[in-house]
Amino acid sequence: MKISLSAVIGIAVSTASALYTSPHLRHEPAVRAVNKASSTFAHPGLLHSEADFRRIKKFVDSGKAPWSAGWEKLVGRTNPGYQPRPQEIVVRGSTAELSENYSILYRDLAAAYALAIRWKITQNATFADAAARIIDAWAATLTDIQGTSDKYLASGLYGYQFANVAEILRNYPGWNGLEAASEMLLRVFYPMNRRFLIEHNGRPVEHYWANWDLCNIATMMSIGVLADNRTIWDEAIEYFKHGEGNGAIEIAIWSMHTEEGTGKKLGQNQEAGRDQGHSTLDFALLGVIAQQAYNQGEDLFGYLENRILAGMEYVSKYNVGEDVPFTTYVNAIHGTQTEISSAGRGSIRPIAELFVAHYGSIKRRDVKWTTVYRDLVLEKSGGAEGGGGNYESTSTGYDQLGFGTLLYRLEA
Repeated sequence: MKISLSAVIGIAVSTASALYTSPHLRHEPAVRAVNKASSTFAHPGLLHSEADFRRIKKFVDSGKAPWSAGWEKLVGRTNPGYQPRPQEIVVRGSTAELSENYSILYRDLAAAYALAIRWKITQNATFADAAARIIDAWAATLTDIQGTSDKYLASGLYGYQFANVAEILRNYPGWNGLEAASEMLLRVFYPMNRRFLIEHNGRPVEHYWANWDLCNIATMMSIGVLADNRTIWDEAIEYFKHGEGNGAIEIAIWSMHTEEGTGKKLGQNQEAGRDQGHSTLDFALLGVIAQQAYNQGEDLFGYLENRILAGMEYVSKYNVGEDVPFTTYVNAIHGTQTEISSAGRGSIRPIAELFVAHYGSIKRRDVKWTTVYRDLVLEKSGGAEGGGGNYESTSTGYDQLGFGTLLYRLEA
């Protein structure tokens, strides 16, 4: 039986109120309009606004570098003949009964995102139709996400990607799939996002590393906007600011250092002593969270005196070969870490263009190390950040949507 979008939203709101007695939250979050955000959402308003797309088109039409290189990266990942392979059940983490198949989803979403962006820039409906074909197929087919505890990574990492594609397409006259896309996210992804942030899969709150919380926060935010559900949005923002899990901002970036010689703040992230692949993933997700909020009038980039920037400068500085200070980290589950981990040092992810654009170009903050890291990534990426399929063939290469040089760069 088809469930109406209004009914699903009603279920989501009532469930949200019922579950907020969890001791995993520091404060009982009020259901209210987000500070500095209007009572209605701006559309499109996740990673990209309409003004963003006008700016991007202007740069593409100019043919100037580095946007021209970024455009070439995107064009290289768009195939209007792409055919999705929707699954009824997505599995991340094989079990005795189920084998992993989640790579099908992240590859389809990477293709859909590139196609949707190309449509917005060119207004060629062929690309919108191709992106819509992917979203519609998954919305009509997907009923559940299963597997080991890793299923909660799938609910976080791929939910925000799906929602971002649908948000781009929502004003395409040839698409009528918005309600179905929203309904699927509300039925399949949102309950998992919320359950994880409150229950953490039945484990102690410190068990799961920061990226687990962060990806589920990002997806909750995106579903809130896509489905015009302020309650879901508020939940995500409240958890980001005041939650007890490792993805709450004061825990995700938990130890503040002062850089010698400059006096600026460097923020040690929760996964710094684990490895650098996950450290950079944290900032891929923090970028998504902050950008989605910014396009709705909520400045999480600036929250806690630019805490995200302090963290990005820290992880960037270390991953370009410089030393950074380290505060001993004690975790009841994972033990004691007395030094930053060199595992995966030099991790390459297409994430820095967004931070350089926002903090450097818009706010004129010191982004020295983030810029050095960005340039390292560009050097290894052919002059522009790529997207899904341009980096590792495993899920690591698809954790972030990418194409930041094209989509976020404001100054040559």
